[in-house]
Amino acid sequence: MTSPAPNSTASPETDPSAYLGRLGTRVRVLRNRRGMSRKALAKHAEISERYLAQLEAGAGNFSIALLLRVARALGMQIEDLVRDGADPSLEAVSLARFLERLPQHALKEARALLRNHFGFSADGLRRDRIALIGLRGAGKSTLGRLVAARLDLPFLELDREIEQQSGMTLSEMFELFGQERFRRAERAALERVLDRQNGFVLATGGSIVTEPATFDLLLASCFTIWVRAAPQEHMARVVAQGDRRVTGESSRAMDDLISILASREPLYARAEATVVTTGRSAKQSAEEITRRVGHGSGEPPAPHP
Repeated sequence: MTSPAPNSTASPETDPSAYLGRLGTRVRVLRNRRGMSRKALAKHAEISERYLAQLEAGAGNFSIALLLRVARALGMQIEDLVRDGADPSLEAVSLARFLERLPQHALKEARALLRNHFGFSADGLRRDRIALIGLRGAGKSTLGRLVAARLDLPFLELDREIEQQSGMTLSEMFELFGQERFRRAERAALERVLDRQNGFVLATGGSIVTEPATFDLLLASCFTIWVRAAPQEHMARVVAQGDRRVTGESSRAMDDLISILASREPLYARAEATVVTTGRSAKQSAEEITRRVGHGSGEPPAPHP
């Protein structure tokens, strides 16, 4: 069996073999930091010293089950073992552990307190930075243009910002470089918009909520609204936009859409407001978005229903 041709576009940060080398070094450093010999770690992880030596040398691609045993033997979580990059500060780790112990209602309160204390209140600049999130076909672009016109703010689409900065279409980016490159470009595009614009209405891609760091930046910097619709309306709008890929296996496509929507609902629900567009005209939905943001009323933004 011949080895696959090397990826000419791979960087030291994304090359799998380079990562395995860094992982092996990390395992060795963590083992030494804990004062464990290779023999002792192999014993507690219930793996052979030969496997452990290969792992530390970056010479093998090991299963999740094996890495899980190594992590447990080192007294840590597997996500901390396989982290690629600098470790978080002790303060960040302590804060994360503290927040993990809080019940859900207290966690939301803590998030609001931190946001308000460090300057991310719902008033001021964030009221002029309106971000629409939701699944494709929710009507974000249509409503975004209407709301922007009402508030005399520029309307932006994050996907178009990505294409403008990268000089290629999203489909070309995915085909050439994959998901990881797109996520970096998405974060860079959002940072650039925030840096150059004090006010805007922004339509985001449906999957931005699945990238925690980018979504947290969006929530902290913008008044975020979930534009929500019934799955049937999502599908009808996607077809109306000219995407015929979903019509060949309509039942399968609908099942996939419902599954995606269900998995993302807890993420979309982190928005500060929700506007349901099912059975309503674009004008009616735009009016509700304007009301929820609180512009022109002298009142704070309307609370999440």
